[in-house]
Amino acid sequence: MSDEYQIEIPPSFQALYIDTRKRLTVPMAELRDRYELCEDLANHLTEHCRNVHADIGDIQIEVLQRCHQGLSGPDAVVSAPEAVWVVTRLAELLYWPMDWQEPTPTKADEDDTP
Repeated sequence: MSDEYQIEIPPSFQALYIDTRKRLTVPMAELRDRYELCEDLANHLTEHCRNVHADIGDIQIEVLQRCHQGLSGPDAVVSAPEAVWVVTRLAELLYWPMDWQEPTPTKADEDDTP
C-alpha cells in the first residue's frame, strides 16, 4: 500500500510534534489527522471572526484572543499548542496581525478560581 498523502503539513505544525532529536512524537497518520482538524478549524473560524470584528467592533487582536480562549476551554478538541497554532493560522488567513498573544491572567481572574 503506497503512502500518497498529498497535503503538505507545514513545518510550523510539525514542530508541535517533534522532539529534541527531530523525531515525530506521534504516528504520521495521527499527525495528518491533527493537522487536517486544525487547518479545517482555522478555515471554518475565518468568517465567524470577520463577522465578530465587523458587527461588534472588537479589535482584531481581541477577536483572536477570544477565539483562543474558546479553543482552550474544558471541552476543547485541540491541545493547548494546537490552539495557539489554529489562532495564528486564523490570523494569517484573515491577514490580521499575527503578533497576538494569549491573554495573561489578571489578579481578578485568579481570585475567581475555585
